[in-house]
Amino acid sequence: MIDKAFYYGLRPDVLFFHEFPITGWRKWTRKEILSFALELPGEETEEIAKKARQYGCYIIFGTYAKDKDWPGHVLSITVIMNSKGEIIGKHWKARNIKGVFPGFELFTTTVYDVLDRYIEMYGADAVIPVTRTPYGNFAATSTQNEPELIRAMAIKGAEIVFRTASGGFNELDMQVSAMYNQVYVAVANNAYSPENPGFFDDAGSGGSAIYGPDGKPLAVANTKFETMITARIPIASFRETHRQPIIHSELYMPVFERYKSNYPPNLFLQYQPEDLIDAKRYLNEKSRWRR
Repeated sequence: MIDKAFYYGLRPDVLFFHEFPITGWRKWTRKEILSFALELPGEETEEIAKKARQYGCYIIFGTYAKDKDWPGHVLSITVIMNSKGEIIGKHWKARNIKGVFPGFELFTTTVYDVLDRYIEMYGADAVIPVTRTPYGNFAATSTQNEPELIRAMAIKGAEIVFRTASGGFNELDMQVSAMYNQVYVAVANNAYSPENPGFFDDAGSGGSAIYGPDGKPLAVANTKFETMITARIPIASFRETHRQPIIHSELYMPVFERYKSNYPPNLFLQYQPEDLIDAKRYLNEKSRWRR
């Protein structure tokens, strides 16, 4: 697909793929995922790096990953690779949504799930990372429906937010996250996937898009099949008038400081579920909210 992107027409500066373009997603166990999760860098990323160098482009993609510093953990990371084939950003998923899936919970380790140790290892600034490039300040995430996250990215200087999906997303969430924060937002979703075990061929596929700082779409995939959409981002002229979101934080911070989320952080420092069902069992009694 990288070769196809450069075969004819525009030569992209940045190529952006969806959440799991190499591994896909199925209801695997932790042991199964760790058997094929990517090392960053590793054998698979070196093949991608060759293409980045060949075409002189940045490449961004999501993946299951493993890390020797986090033995036994399954990570969900969006990788930012520069035109030299170097990995310059490994943006962990910020959090997994809990309590919404029928009969199971996700067990990938996110920043929130190991927050204290993550800060000890990488520093508080790395909780919401922004990678600075000649094409703009990039932030990347597979987290959806959490506008505070995208706003925090914009406050920290993100100019282009790359949002990965796998099997559907909320278009309005993508659109308003661009408009409210006056940044560019791109979302990449998986395409039509024939004979994918456990799923209908077109389940949740398609709809990848690029939105401008006014929330209006610059490009939208009008097919569920594999395709490429493009948009030119005038980053120099954008910077002439762009500023951080206007937030009257003194009004809102007292409310946020008193708020407690449904599930506390650091739950995967204590225990790492073996599969989706085990994650459901483990998290079932961890909610801090009571009906």
